[in-house]
Amino acid sequence: MLTRRAAFAAMLATAGTAARAQMASGADGPYPNRPVRFIVPAAPGGPTDVMARMVSTGLAAKLGQPAVIVNRAGAGGNIGVVQVAKSPADGYTLLIASTGFVVNPSLFRDPGYDPFKDFLPITELGSSPNVILVHPSSPLTSIRQLVDKAKANKERLDVINPGQGSTPHLTAELLQLKAGIPIENIAYNGAGPAIQALLARTTEVGITALPPAHPHIRSGALRALAITADKRWFDLPDVPTMEEQGYPGFVSETFQGMYAPAGTPEAIVQRVARDTLDVLADAATLEKLRGVGFDVRAQGPQGLAQRVAREVPMWRDIIVQSRIELQ
Repeated sequence: MLTRRAAFAAMLATAGTAARAQMASGADGPYPNRPVRFIVPAAPGGPTDVMARMVSTGLAAKLGQPAVIVNRAGAGGNIGVVQVAKSPADGYTLLIASTGFVVNPSLFRDPGYDPFKDFLPITELGSSPNVILVHPSSPLTSIRQLVDKAKANKERLDVINPGQGSTPHLTAELLQLKAGIPIENIAYNGAGPAIQALLARTTEVGITALPPAHPHIRSGALRALAITADKRWFDLPDVPTMEEQGYPGFVSETFQGMYAPAGTPEAIVQRVARDTLDVLADAATLEKLRGVGFDVRAQGPQGLAQRVAREVPMWRDIIVQSRIELQ
């Protein structure tokens, strides 16, 4: 009897092990056995693309397979996000998206996806504050001066941003609400063109995420009036936060997260999360990311799930209060 019971217990244990292995396997072998695609719903060169490419090299080594970055820009990022939502839930097509992932469900009448139902969180990769910029030839040297100028001017203050619905755009809307000033948001097709317009003095004021502006601030080609973080940036000690300039709670960040289509086996999600966290913990990678304006706060699936749950309603409230017309 004991022998039969022991044999039965061993059979159950073997079956459980096989089931778990099957969960982490593709159709023809253990996961991963072919290249893993990471869809980036943005053009090359922007903050999310930079983050994806910096992480992908180390991740490929961890996975033992190529990590292929595929840019799918368009419709405010919705095209790339929807592509992943409709992809097979096998771990071979994953999403690396910015804050647009949590903003667009409130900005578009039909973004084509539900951030809670269509995806599983893997991990946050990094975040960066936004920065309010002027050309160094501008007489503006503080947010107070900017606000005073906007209040004294009968016309709206033109402010460049990287695109409709981006967190820099919504940061300008938040400034308009908190400071009580009229702002005309001018959307560009990405941070690169917005930065170039500031450098060319096309418009005096602009707001972008920190990474694309960081080298220009460091070189003196652009002046940062304020950063929308909860503390000053480590290598930009002279740039004050919005909170320091009289706007408590004015924290606005662009963050990058990694997601899998809903239904992806838990074992695969955990494997990719573990490997990604190892890459982000590497001292050399961490130094590179911080050097271009990213703060790494990766905490795995639970941490990203909490951030998505917090930010979807937060941005919805700002969009409603600003009376932004839905796309």
